[in-house]
Amino acid sequence: MNTQDTLVAYHASAGKAAWNVPDIDTATPRRPVKTVGIIGAGTMGGGISMNFATVGYDVKIVDTQQAALDRGLSVVRSNYQRSADRGRFPQSEVDIRMARYDGCLSLEDLADCDLVIEAVFEDMGLKRKIFTDLDRIMKPGAILATNTSALDIDEIASVTSRPQDVIGLHFFSPANVMKLLEIVRAEHTAQDVLATCLDVALEINKIAVVVGVCPGFVGNRMLFKRQDQAMKLVYRGVMPWDVDAALNAFGFKMGPFQMADLAGLDIGWSKGATTDNPIRDALCELDRRGQKTKAGYYDYDENRTPVPSEETAKIITDITGAEPSQMSQDDIIDVCICPMINEALKILEENKAQRPSDVDVVWINGYGWPADKGGPMYYGDMIGAAKVLEVMEKLGAEDPDFAPAEMLRKLAAEGGKFTEIDTGGLKTARV
Repeated sequence: MNTQDTLVAYHASAGKAAWNVPDIDTATPRRPVKTVGIIGAGTMGGGISMNFATVGYDVKIVDTQQAALDRGLSVVRSNYQRSADRGRFPQSEVDIRMARYDGCLSLEDLADCDLVIEAVFEDMGLKRKIFTDLDRIMKPGAILATNTSALDIDEIASVTSRPQDVIGLHFFSPANVMKLLEIVRAEHTAQDVLATCLDVALEINKIAVVVGVCPGFVGNRMLFKRQDQAMKLVYRGVMPWDVDAALNAFGFKMGPFQMADLAGLDIGWSKGATTDNPIRDALCELDRRGQKTKAGYYDYDENRTPVPSEETAKIITDITGAEPSQMSQDDIIDVCICPMINEALKILEENKAQRPSDVDVVWINGYGWPADKGGPMYYGDMIGAAKVLEVMEKLGAEDPDFAPAEMLRKLAAEGGKFTEIDTGGLKTARV
């Protein structure tokens, strides 16, 4: 096979393998799921709910305020209406899908749901309170899921008397569009809960990858390493638009600072706050909060076209004390991408992912990894373990958090392949 055929075959094989969980098969019991409850009618909750209403599930969606609930359901209707206007389904289907919704203002209204998904702010205290209430409210056998993108699901489950019923269902925004679903198998998640969620994922047309509990799971844990290195480059005088341009050249549609501006720099920030990102704080204080304010790391015109900002450059220089410097795109790519590969190896060493190809499925389907580079593990094989180790030894000397994984040293010494690593799969107390 030529290179393209090999890549296509790898993607197909990786996608198929992701559904294979060794202790889950057709004989594993499933729990009936007919009614789904969603906690939170915001962007995430509304998007998640659409996956279920679209394929025929009855959906109960709850928020604390009537105005927030009405606003959320209005956005859902608008999304459906937009699709109908584009000819994706008949106009009559909009009302049919909306009729499957039941808007609620109390968690008690979810008591009879078969599956409930919490989609509120990333605050452990809030999630613990919600799951304490769900433990009291929900009927026996209900599946209790959290959409957390990074928090400890074992801690969330610990506040319930039924941790076997708790699981992570990490949807990606916009949840009604993005195909990836990280299914997070917690320490005590029951086999029938996992099996049921895999079936549900298939029914709502998601690409599911089963992962273990660790900060950020697979996708975000690797993303955090890329973000950390991107910011380190800025502190060395490399401008955000130069970092983004390098990653755009690599094949990402958006680099880290373009992504930050799109998401909004004020996520997790409030006026007067001091965080561990003083550049972000300074930008937000000047109302440079991203695309929504037409200014963030970049300036934006009426068409939201990003333009490098002299004001941002001055803020960066004032805070970092570093003179603007140039760095080759190849070097920027190495510094941002190799830590992702290295972190994936640590995830595999910790048995928080089933197999290397699952890592690639996550990044291809959830983060816009360029398809021609296969995924982080496949790309590692393209450039070789020795190259990745060389980069990580330099970065690890500067910051121990980026020390090379033991598996990386082993691969480099033995000439092994990233895509052929076998560390024994995903392991919890149950498997």
